[in-house]
Amino acid sequence: MAADWLGSIVSINCGDSLGVYQGRVSAVDQVSQTISLTRPFHNGVKCLVPEVTFRAGDIMELKILEIPGPGENQHFGDLHQTELGPSGVGCQVGINQNGTGKLVKKPASSSSAPQNIPKRTDVKSQDVAVSPQQQCSKSYVDRHMESLSQSKSFRRRHNSWSSSSRHPNQATPKKSGLKNGQMKNKDDECFGDDIEEIPDTDFDFEGNLALFDKAAVFEEIDTYERRSGTRSRGIPSERPTRYRHDENILESEPIVYRRITVPHNMGKEFCTDSGLVVPSISYELHKKLLSVAEKHGLTLERRLEMTGVCASQMALTLLGGPNRLNPKNVHQRPTVALLCGPHVKGAQGISCGRHLANHDVQVILFLPNFVKMLESITNELSLFSKTQGQQVSSLKDLPTSPVDLVINCLDCPENAFLRDQPWYKAAVAWANQNRAPVLSIDPPVHEVEQGIDAKWSLALGLPLPLGEHAGRVYLCDIGIPQQVFQEVGISYHSPFGCKFVIPLHSA
Repeated sequence: MAADWLGSIVSINCGDSLGVYQGRVSAVDQVSQTISLTRPFHNGVKCLVPEVTFRAGDIMELKILEIPGPGENQHFGDLHQTELGPSGVGCQVGINQNGTGKLVKKPASSSSAPQNIPKRTDVKSQDVAVSPQQQCSKSYVDRHMESLSQSKSFRRRHNSWSSSSRHPNQATPKKSGLKNGQMKNKDDECFGDDIEEIPDTDFDFEGNLALFDKAAVFEEIDTYERRSGTRSRGIPSERPTRYRHDENILESEPIVYRRITVPHNMGKEFCTDSGLVVPSISYELHKKLLSVAEKHGLTLERRLEMTGVCASQMALTLLGGPNRLNPKNVHQRPTVALLCGPHVKGAQGISCGRHLANHDVQVILFLPNFVKMLESITNELSLFSKTQGQQVSSLKDLPTSPVDLVINCLDCPENAFLRDQPWYKAAVAWANQNRAPVLSIDPPVHEVEQGIDAKWSLALGLPLPLGEHAGRVYLCDIGIPQQVFQEVGISYHSPFGCKFVIPLHSA
């Protein structure tokens, strides 16, 4: 009867002192009450001896992991895991009254009676039912053993052993859930190497790294790159291999950065962010340019509107742009103080204030009272009065607290006498004490530096030779055609690109 269980895979727990052994049953001696396992594993590690024998007194727990089929007892090397079928269910391990161990198999069910066929599962192994009726104090099995799946190390080595020692005539068992049997067993694929081929010594990383000759490899790479025409290591290429998003990758003519030439050089030049040179012109040439443009149809009203749009757009950017002017941020409306004089430059400031008020900016316009105003100022004031902007004629009505921005349109070269007026001096003093940043629109060039020091200045068409008091200079496109520049002796090519207001840098 004991010979029927030869070849079964079992797990034997011998307590804390000896540990747990797994292997295939090779011999069962009922007289001496011993059981032998071939190719055993001890606590998940393969034993050095090919076979171990256990006495009944040393065994605390015994679990049958796999029961061989008919004719498989002789194949001890087959240690793969399979799922228990009906033949493995209902097996009992007991001991006779005389003390000898006896393996008892329950009789098979009658062919006429209905049989309960267990469903296939993905469980690696199933526990064998152990009868609670034991006939001797010394028993091979006294309680249900724990599942072998608790020992991950043993499962890895067990899978490796089973893949390397499977009998050649035995088919590979299919794993539950595999599609058409095409996929390999994942355990065999991952742990399928023979553990006997694993070296005992650690891998010598330093020794193997010393075998790599980096100098020879790099020299070979350099030789290949020189022969193939590619860029060699360490040698800069005449042409970059990578381009930025704003660089042209096509062959083109050399870039000409000086596209604007003036008849009289004023000695001061600017350049754009792209490197284009923008020379400055005198006030007389600038005045002549505007006069010729007006003769060709660019009237004062058009120029005022264009200047107001560009200046307001720059002011909105300086005030914070979309971060400040947001419908969700209505409680922080920016405040702009606009200082204007009774001249065309003042009319330009009024036009800018109208556009700012239309964009929900709180505008306070200061313009002193005069008996007679220019027609351009009257028209701009009429439009400004239709907005929510506030117009004041006394400096006492200006806010005492700092505002967000001050726009200066007080100065005009043709009305230099205004500098001696009390209201002009009071407005300059208020702007300097308010400590708000100042934007000057079309500022003139003064021989004597005085007045309000600006942080930004906006020039129209072409810049004047502004000094340090003008701050950072910006250039505004007011729509002067190219032939108008040529008529006054200026060779002109637009430096604005896709913008109407561009920053200028001192060349």
